[in-house]
Amino acid sequence: MRILAIDVGTGTQDMMIYDTEKELENSIKLVLPSPHLYISQQIREIENDIYFEGEIMGGGKIKKSILEHMEKGYKVVMEPLCARTIRDDLNQVKSYGIEIAEDEKDYEGYTRIKMADINITKLAEFLLGYDLEFDFDKIAIAVQDHGYNENMGDRDFRFEKIREKISEPISPLEFGFTDNLPEYYTRMQAVGRTIEKEGIEEIPLLMDTKFASIAGMCFDEIAKSLNSFVVIDIGNGHTTAASIENGKIQGVFEHHTSSLTGESLERYIKRLASGEITNKEVYDDHGHGAHVLNPISEIEKVIVSGPKRELIEKTNLDWHHAAPGGDVMMTGTVGLIKTILGR
Repeated sequence: MRILAIDVGTGTQDMMIYDTEKELENSIKLVLPSPHLYISQQIREIENDIYFEGEIMGGGKIKKSILEHMEKGYKVVMEPLCARTIRDDLNQVKSYGIEIAEDEKDYEGYTRIKMADINITKLAEFLLGYDLEFDFDKIAIAVQDHGYNENMGDRDFRFEKIREKISEPISPLEFGFTDNLPEYYTRMQAVGRTIEKEGIEEIPLLMDTKFASIAGMCFDEIAKSLNSFVVIDIGNGHTTAASIENGKIQGVFEHHTSSLTGESLERYIKRLASGEITNKEVYDDHGHGAHVLNPISEIEKVIVSGPKRELIEKTNLDWHHAAPGGDVMMTGTVGLIKTILGR
């Protein structure tokens, strides 16, 4: 079985092509800039009015680039769907001076930019350029999705859904969705539509980047030898940690990386393991929250990944940089692959 796994992060999009007849270490791997980075670059290079079409995607630097483009005197028009990349509330999008496209209006002469987290056509052309087959039995994609509820802020809603999912100890592999993807995960829904428009009939496995990484870290060689430990993904924007015992998540907390210090990170990890951490203390510290079902027996080791993972070195914890398949950049893609194989 051949699997294409793509993990779309803030800084990079990491890809792995895995063949079950070969060792994981022999997989083809790519680490490319995140889509929002090259779209932002496109915006900066255009000296014209811009018309955006396509899907909801990870915004990253796009909003900032658009506002700078309008400051130069250019007009920006966005179709309603992709405009939700900026804000879910289209009235807020309009408040920035962005026009929401109307079908009956003529936008001829505008430079068009297509928005999407995934560009299968571009990837296929790249692989075919190296005489590699673009033929997969399964496709798995991870993006970070806060979900959307018009009556609740992103930070609250995201963690409420994490809390609902971990109503009992579960394997990290259970965070993958196929045909059971809830409508409120608008970014993952957009990825699914993009794949369908590309003519791929296979329903992709979709997963949040943080839990794909957590799943992948559990397959690190050191982690596989442990029973009671903490895994933590220290990302550019968010830090997510889970306490693991008997192969199942016993508790989780999520914070904003910029708000953490070595001291506070160590305190949160210890309190997560002991079961003492509270949702209020993390939320009041401007994080997303915490949810614990059970304490774990001990912290045999902290398994860490993510672009800001050096923060763990400012703690006194016993830590190990995760490298499943021998690569620190591939925790998310390995998590996606293991989730597919686990099914």
